[in-house]
Amino acid sequence: MTPVNPDSIRFKPLHDEAEIQSRVRQLGEQITKDLRGEPVVVVGVLKGAFMFTADLVRAIKSPVVIDFIGCASYSGTRSTGTVRITHDLSTDITGKNVILVEDIIDTGRTLDYLIRILKERGPKSLRLCTLLDKPEAREVPVKVDYFGFSISNEFVIGYGLDLDQRYRELPYIAQVQV
Repeated sequence: MTPVNPDSIRFKPLHDEAEIQSRVRQLGEQITKDLRGEPVVVVGVLKGAFMFTADLVRAIKSPVVIDFIGCASYSGTRSTGTVRITHDLSTDITGKNVILVEDIIDTGRTLDYLIRILKERGPKSLRLCTLLDKPEAREVPVKVDYFGFSISNEFVIGYGLDLDQRYRELPYIAQVQV
């Protein structure tokens, strides 16, 4: 595949700001119901999930501690197949309810890796919440507890998702057309 020049991309909006905010509120309500008032550590995966994480924690009506974990597995529009931690948690999650928040799940490799690492730290519970799920791209099975939208196997930008660190600031999600 030819590398995409981020300055010359065309894109087609998939989910507008109102749709996203409505769905995030619904996810927050479901998580609140499931937690039954228990505290939770929400772990956002950097950098892509930072906007989603911020909006989601405001929609959760239980005591919340927020932390972030950073990892990298992409170069441009392609997964490298290798996951590496770029920023680790500062919060001890031993014995705590944890919700891992991701922007998008495609192959499942990153989340499989992160779930294994976090489970080794002894949380009381570990649930996965993703804004976008690409089930047809899945190579490694991952149990998704909460998801915003299911999308086909396309490259998307906006609302935290990027193309070579660009377009995260868009308030909507768009499909990159190459």
